[in-house]
Amino acid sequence: MSGAPLISVEEYLANPTVPESEYIDGVLRPRSMPTSLHGIISYLFIVMLRGQGVRALAEVSIRPSKTRFLIPDLVADRQKIETPYPVKPVSLCIEILSPDDRRNAMLAKCEEFHAWGAPYCWVIDPVRQIAWEYHANSGPVTINRSDTLRAGEISISMEDLFTAVEAEL
Repeated sequence: MSGAPLISVEEYLANPTVPESEYIDGVLRPRSMPTSLHGIISYLFIVMLRGQGVRALAEVSIRPSKTRFLIPDLVADRQKIETPYPVKPVSLCIEILSPDDRRNAMLAKCEEFHAWGAPYCWVIDPVRQIAWEYHANSGPVTINRSDTLRAGEISISMEDLFTAVEAEL
């Protein structure tokens, strides 16, 4: 990020491109453009998580520190999620790969969520129909379509998710 112009937190929050960029210590980090498949998966995750009594929200800016704003594709927790920018960690952050995203970059972002205090992170590859379950203090584990994603008491069947995706397409 060296060489990028620094902006203040106040400038970031007043910037109309806030949903398009994350803020890391004065530097804007652009986010990938989501596809319709990304939107379908986000919607289905919200429905499936809420069916388990889990609060789930899409595209919420979290504030892990005074100089950082990250935007997971989804956040989920059994407790009420803070507004407007959660400072208190949620149980689960979910990232859905867009065509120009790279798995390793998303796993690195999961490490940022873990450093914030979120114990669980899932990274979903909608094209390959696989995922990575990344728990704090352990490495990422590949979850295939025939497996189930788990985050403590929260679980989502990959088969159910992608069967529902196919019905939406």
